[in-house]
Amino acid sequence: MKINYNLQAMGAQRALKRNEAKLSASTQRLSSGYKINQAKDNPAGMAISKKMRLQIRGLTQAGDNIVNGISVCETADGTLAEVHDMLQRMKELAVKASNGTNTTSDRTSIECEVKLLKEEITRIATQTDFNDMTLIDGTFDLRGYADTLGVSVTEYSDEVPLGKYTIQIDAFADDTADPPTDAQVTLGDVDAQAGSKQFWETDAKVIADGNKITITDNKGKTISLELDEKLYDSTGNPLPRTVSIDLMGIGGYAVQVGVNEGQLLDMRLPTVSLKTLGIEDMDVTTEKTAKEAMTTLSEAIDKVSLIRARIGAYQNRLEHAGASVDATTENMTAAVSRITDLDMSEEMVDYTIMQVLVQAGTSMLSQANSQPEQALQLLQ
Repeated sequence: MKINYNLQAMGAQRALKRNEAKLSASTQRLSSGYKINQAKDNPAGMAISKKMRLQIRGLTQAGDNIVNGISVCETADGTLAEVHDMLQRMKELAVKASNGTNTTSDRTSIECEVKLLKEEITRIATQTDFNDMTLIDGTFDLRGYADTLGVSVTEYSDEVPLGKYTIQIDAFADDTADPPTDAQVTLGDVDAQAGSKQFWETDAKVIADGNKITITDNKGKTISLELDEKLYDSTGNPLPRTVSIDLMGIGGYAVQVGVNEGQLLDMRLPTVSLKTLGIEDMDVTTEKTAKEAMTTLSEAIDKVSLIRARIGAYQNRLEHAGASVDATTENMTAAVSRITDLDMSEEMVDYTIMQVLVQAGTSMLSQANSQPEQALQLLQ
């Protein structure tokens, strides 16, 4: 019988210490609900789960971005619905003014309402905003620039190849001529992306309506220009004059719909104004102008319809993107759960076993520590 080294107590203590550590780890897992609470619990699983959690948080924010993008579409569409109604009312007034039974004073009264409706369209277009950003005044429209004062790029199609195009202005419109003449423009050189030469040099046609120039091809791609005779003449340069047009493709806005760089959904809200709708100089003060206004307003209504269709398509696309993000987030969350979440029933079994082992170890350590006392009996 030895008393200097109690090997039985040491063995019981070692087993008790090991079981207490396991019981502590099990308690931590049950308290947190996670299988992985420290890197040592599962190094590979910890690294994978953190990467997945990063993506889940990013996708959650992307979902919020998409909802904001949908709100922008809803705001713009609601505004354009009112513009639609006003154009319909103006068309109704133009039909009324074109009737030969109306007197000059009648048409003057009708023109007063038309003028106020035009002012309201301008107000709505310049004051409708989202998060302090105006939506349909051109802020989010594609931008193009001309190198000549008095020549402006009003709009161009998404499909037009970006780059620099050259036109030659041969003459301005002359409203005083009988009959009135339109501006004369000749297409020049092009320095743009692939496909631009086919668009510009082969298919593009110039359509002039006064000083409003539309360059279009047989596939519907268009570039619209506006010439300002007064500003142009103030330069003192004689006609013809060559003008360079730079289509930069900037001005729209993008919704971040993913967690990585470049995962964007580009959107464009075309400019809505009296000029782009073609009703800036429209009036119904005479029977002739009222009849012309009917055609002009029909074209303006069609244009607003196309813009609303574009916005509706953007909204549908965003909703599909949102559904995709939600599904990805759900599936990735399930994957992370399989790696990190604790099976409570299974862990309770292990916890109970550890509790019993710790209690048994404590009892055995007490018994082992009492055995050296028996040596005292030999000394009596």
